[in-house]
Amino acid sequence: MTIQLLYFARLREVLGCESEYLDASATPWDVAGLLAHLRSRGGAWAVELAVDKVFRVAVNQELANQGTPIPSGAEVAIFPPVTGG
Repeated sequence: MTIQLLYFARLREVLGCESEYLDASATPWDVAGLLAHLRSRGGAWAVELAVDKVFRVAVNQELANQGTPIPSGAEVAIFPPVTGG
């Protein structure tokens, strides 16, 4: 199972990448599991994706919550909330 991760705005800058593919075949994934895996990389990953940080996750272009399953081949976007006026 491979998923495509997309990072936007400050996350793209701080993490130093705009996208990557992740081999997630070892375990069934949901948003919470994915975020825990990314945080385990340490450094900026742990800081920017910490539980107390504000950001959004979309799975296949639909806003997701912690329990949202991530199917094989999914596109997962992680981005800060957008404000405007």
